[in-house]
Amino acid sequence: MKKIGLLLLCCLQFSCNSQVADKFNGVSFVASREEINQENVTPILSINANSAAVMPFGFIRDITSPKIIFDTDRQWFGETKAGAKQYIEILHKNNIKVMLKPHIWISRGEFTGNLTMNDEVAWKKLEEAFHKFIINYATLAQEENVEIFCIGTELEQFVKSRPIFWNNLIQEVRTIYKGKLTYAANWDEYDRVPFWESIDFIGIDAYFPLSEEEHPTIDQLKAGWQTHKEKIKNLSKSVNKPVLFTEYGYRSMNYTAHKPWLVDRNEGNVNLEAQAIATKAILEMFWKENWFAGGYVWKWFIRHEKAGGENNNRFTPQNKPAEQVLKEFYGDK
Repeated sequence: MKKIGLLLLCCLQFSCNSQVADKFNGVSFVASREEINQENVTPILSINANSAAVMPFGFIRDITSPKIIFDTDRQWFGETKAGAKQYIEILHKNNIKVMLKPHIWISRGEFTGNLTMNDEVAWKKLEEAFHKFIINYATLAQEENVEIFCIGTELEQFVKSRPIFWNNLIQEVRTIYKGKLTYAANWDEYDRVPFWESIDFIGIDAYFPLSEEEHPTIDQLKAGWQTHKEKIKNLSKSVNKPVLFTEYGYRSMNYTAHKPWLVDRNEGNVNLEAQAIATKAILEMFWKENWFAGGYVWKWFIRHEKAGGENNNRFTPQNKPAEQVLKEFYGDK
C-alpha cells in the first residue's frame, strides 16, 4: 500500500506542476528606437495573443570578452531598462502578460552559445558583469509584476562551464523576483541544461530541423517533429516541469524547416505558404498538450503596418498568411 500511495503522490505532483491549462499565446516584441503606444499594441490583440516577450539588450564586443555594455544612452530606447518598463506597462494595461527576456548581442552576430572565456580571471569578470545585467532586470520584473522572467538566452558554453554560478544566480533572483522563471535554451542545448528542476519552465528556442524538402507538407513537418517531441515530453516528465517555447518561428522562404535557425541575408525564394504551413504544424503538434505552456513567435515589430508583407522572407509573420494562422489558433478556445 505504501508503494502504491507513493506512486499516486508522484503522479499527482507531476500533474500539478507540469500541466498547463491557459497557454501563453505569445509574440516576441522587438525593441525599437522609440516609445510604444496603443497603436503598436492593438495588432497584438487582433491576433488574439495574450502574452509578449520584452527584450532589452546587453552588448559584448567579441566572443571572449567579459564586459557587458547595457542600459546606456547609446542604445535604442526599447533595449534599455526605461524602454522595457514603458513597454511592459502598456502591455499590462492591455491585459497582455509579459515575459521579460534580457538578451546578449555579440558584435558581428556571433552566436551567444559560443561565449567562452580564456582563463579564470576572465570568467570571474563575465560572471560579475552578467550578474549585474540580470539582477538589474530581475528587479524591474518584480517592480512591474512581470509574469515570467528569463534568466538567459542561448548561453550553452557559459552554462556548461560555470554551473555553480548559475545555481547561485537562480537562488539570488528568487529572493528578488517572485514570479515564474525560465531559461531560453537553444534547440540543440535544452537536453543538457543542468538546472531545469530549479526553475519553473523548460524554455526552448524551438528551431528544430524538420524537413529537407523545399516546400514540405504539413504531414511531412509533423513527421519531422515526432522524435523531437518525444524527447521534449520525456524531459518535461523527468524533471516535472512544463515546456515553454521561449522562441519559435519560421522564415517565409523555401526550405524554411531545413535549418530554421538561419538568419542570413538571403532575400530570395520568398515562400509565404511554407511559413504558414510550418507555423500551423508546430501549433497543432504542441498547443493541445497539457505539459506544454505555450510560446512566443519570432518576431513581432512595433510598426505593424510596415512589417513583413508579401515580398519579405524574414521571420516575422506580420502581414503574411502565417499571421492569420496565429490569429485563428490563438483565438481557439
